[in-house]
Amino acid sequence: MGAPVRVAAAPRFALVAGEASGDLLAGHLLDALRARWPGLQAMGVGGAEMAARGFQAWWPVDRLAVRGYLEVLPRLPALLRLRRQLGDRLLAERPDLFIGVDAPDFNFDLEARLKAGGIRTLHFVSPSFWAWRPEKLLKLKAAADHVLCLFPFEPALLAEQGIAASYVGHPLASAIPLQSDRAAARRALGLDAQSPVVALLPGSRAAEIKHLASRFFQAAARIRQARPATQFIVPTVPERLPQVQALAAASGLGASLAVLRGQSHAALAACDVTLIASGTATLEAALFKRPMVIAYAMPALSYRLMRARRQLPWVGLPNILCAPPEWLRRPAGLTAQQAADRPDAPFVVPELLQHAATPAALAQAVLDWLAAPEKIAATEARFAALHHDLRRDTARLATDAIEALFAR
Repeated sequence: MGAPVRVAAAPRFALVAGEASGDLLAGHLLDALRARWPGLQAMGVGGAEMAARGFQAWWPVDRLAVRGYLEVLPRLPALLRLRRQLGDRLLAERPDLFIGVDAPDFNFDLEARLKAGGIRTLHFVSPSFWAWRPEKLLKLKAAADHVLCLFPFEPALLAEQGIAASYVGHPLASAIPLQSDRAAARRALGLDAQSPVVALLPGSRAAEIKHLASRFFQAAARIRQARPATQFIVPTVPERLPQVQALAAASGLGASLAVLRGQSHAALAACDVTLIASGTATLEAALFKRPMVIAYAMPALSYRLMRARRQLPWVGLPNILCAPPEWLRRPAGLTAQQAADRPDAPFVVPELLQHAATPAALAQAVLDWLAAPEKIAATEARFAALHHDLRRDTARLATDAIEALFAR
């Protein structure tokens, strides 16, 4: 990195967001950046949220929005060509700073090229090296002059590798209220105020629905046998509605099961317990202070690959974020699964993965929650503390870190 420089009154920042969540995160960041530097010019790859803040999108965000190994292969030549063209243009125009927003598979190589060319680089959202991808640390170190982290334990782990980082909080913690109104959410969804409510969230991708939805509905049928008054709600992204509605109709649950168009936050606010696919939604459930059963299933080969790369005893963010710090460093000689199987492994909520995620096991785990009000109260208190830990003025703290980067 070059010598300290003063940020111009009208700096030029380039940004790349790789999907809708990155576009939203970058949009809030642009608000704070423009408050600090009203003359800011921003350009690169972005979406509607960034465009609404005056961002010049040289390419739209959906050009980068690809998930999964198999899905990316047909588009790989175009993605590599776009990255090369973008790098050429940025090296020619030389912005004051490049900000890669998540999307590490696209951004790291681009950041490394720009950094080597003398352009300051910042990466917003640390990759989950502590859970799945330790090999990303070497690339991150070569790519970014500074990293903005969403979780409080990440900067210390990155510092051990010589990577400068700042904790800026998680934007979801500010978007979700510290206290939610369960009764109001139930009224809005037409649910009985007194009967138990279980929210089923089998994921938003077609593959997740394929591997989890039927298991969740079969588990719901078992729960209803044990507790006939239980109500079930399934918030569903619009593009998955036909798939989920067909599975719901075949489940035999009838009027006890309601498929919702979107409304995942309303469902989490309304429920007593959620049966939920591993992913960001589990963090949302924790921020709503809801006990949960985390499940995941995938094709056998994908699961073997995932298991081989797993670094921690847990896959669910609530368990990771509530873990004692010493558990974030797996003891030498133990696999992640062996650590998870230890009797003292600190699970705040249960996780049932792959073959363990049977309808019978899922149902029993939900029923265990419904029968344990004291455990629910303790979990709600732990999640409330987590919410306060994660609730920060993310955009302002990120802007402070950027200003400090130029003062080095």
